Amino acid sequence: MIYDRIILRLGEFTLKGRNRGRFERRMLKQVNKALAPFPSVESIPVYGRIYVDLNGESYEAVAERLKHIFGIQSLSPVLKTPPELEAITSKVLEVVAPFQKPSTFKISVRRVWKKFPYDSPALNQILGGHVLRNCPHFSVDVKNPDIELRVEIHEDAAYMYCDWMDAAGGYPYGTNGKAMLLLSGGIDSPVAGWHALRRGLELEAIHFYSYPYTSPQAKEKVISLAKRLAYYSGGKFKLHLVPFTDIQTAIAQSNREALTITLMRRAMLRIAEMIAERNDAQAIVTGDSLGQVASQTLGSMNVIGRAASLPLLRPLVTMDKQEIVDCAERIDTYSVSILPYEDCCTLFVPKSPSTNPNLRTVEMIEDRIGGLAAMLNAAVDKTELLTLAWDEPEQIADEASDWF
Repeated sequence: MIYDRIILRLGEFTLKGRNRGRFERRMLKQVNKALAPFPSVESIPVYGRIYVDLNGESYEAVAERLKHIFGIQSLSPVLKTPPELEAITSKVLEVVAPFQKPSTFKISVRRVWKKFPYDSPALNQILGGHVLRNCPHFSVDVKNPDIELRVEIHEDAAYMYCDWMDAAGGYPYGTNGKAMLLLSGGIDSPVAGWHALRRGLELEAIHFYSYPYTSPQAKEKVISLAKRLAYYSGGKFKLHLVPFTDIQTAIAQSNREALTITLMRRAMLRIAEMIAERNDAQAIVTGDSLGQVASQTLGSMNVIGRAASLPLLRPLVTMDKQEIVDCAERIDTYSVSILPYEDCCTLFVPKSPSTNPNLRTVEMIEDRIGGLAAMLNAAVDKTELLTLAWDEPEQIADEASDWF
């Protein structure tokens, strides 16, 4: 079936009252950016929605670009017809034609153009009767139908649809401030980044590497994950690569093996905060999930989190591992995250890490690590900034397969 238009229904930000206009302007900007590869397609903003006129373009191709845009709650492909009763009744059969099995249906008419000669209840009856006469395998169910055929009557045209595709939802990108994402090479942190983006945050990522303990492939793995996040952030994504070898070595030489991960993560938060302040970010996002590993018990998160004064956002904190994996598969980061190249935290995990570290003890050890503050500042100064462009998902998958 060749569709004429897509209806985009906007997310929860439409309840924002006086700020609604700002959110809608950003939403339209994101939609137009996604539609750039389709020069004939036109976006038309209306109250609480955006209409996309396809003008001959493929619905499937356009919808694939739109469904990942944060702020769009759902979308529907639409058929267009002149706003005349005969034309509408004819087109209704075309919309329901793909449904061959016995099904229940309901007609819902929205008469935007009030001068149309039939009101909504009358049109519901006329169109419902027309479907029943021509489709004997259909029956009416107004409470829980298999198919809900929606008809909108405008002055210039009538639009009808019955398909409904869920989209990303959330808030338009960048409408709720800026944060720094601690991005490892694992499964969790890219998923946390996606959830943060979905809540309207502008993100930059920070990755800690410890050459020669970590391989160049581990670094490239993180770059590929950042490129995938660039797909969801509108095409560009900044990645800060922080050298962590000297700090990690100094922590290891403190001879407090059980607290190694606690000390490393506190150092990472301090560095992340310094980078955040230099880049006007107001929060730090992590992939912590409560109880998943020793450093993510409530006691550990409390001690680690006290190293930073900026808010720590933990989108995954109440999710279990399978929920996180399922999300990673949906957003196409899982296949890269499971590549066998480990980050610096994974390589330095002690045999018996502390699950309930003592804050005073941790602070005493930090005071005894000579020159720790200078090393933190040096790591920030030596940080490399990459501005990454979005790659097609197929390209990332191909790169991933080459690394095995």
